[in-house]
Amino acid sequence: MVAETREGAEPEWAAEPRRPARTEWVTFAARLVLAGVLFWAGWTKFTEPAPLQRQAVEAYELLPDALIGPVGHGLPVLEMVLALLLVLGFATRLSAVLAGVLMLVFIGGIASAWARGLTIDCGCFGGGGTVAAGETRYLQEILRDVGYLALAVWITVFAPGRLAVDRRLGL
Repeated sequence: MVAETREGAEPEWAAEPRRPARTEWVTFAARLVLAGVLFWAGWTKFTEPAPLQRQAVEAYELLPDALIGPVGHGLPVLEMVLALLLVLGFATRLSAVLAGVLMLVFIGGIASAWARGLTIDCGCFGGGGTVAAGETRYLQEILRDVGYLALAVWITVFAPGRLAVDRRLGL
């Protein structure tokens, strides 16, 4: 039997499932935490002198010289824009996917540096560059970023969460 609907109303099967309020608030909290981390990481790099931004990217020995400057300058801006979108809850799912991809890139970069025997500071929150062999923290950095990736996945699945512009726009 087909569910009857009123004129202009969505059929039951097409309606978005209702989520518990708790899930909506957890998503909101995840947005704020991930946004806070992204903004802090972006801001600390953005306010550094250009040579330090370049040094942090260059230390990974992954990019050609022509891309080191643009990545060093552009990455902090991207992180801060994603943070703003997540706080606002605007384009929430897309922002979370992009943040998740960014975390995968960071995890891959750190794992690559570790596997190649480089001794660098990740530069995730400013700084970066070569450090003494005993000063690397690759495993901790990877595990931290896996946690941020998990937040991005949660937000993607349960977007937009409470207090989101997307809700007002019906997205």
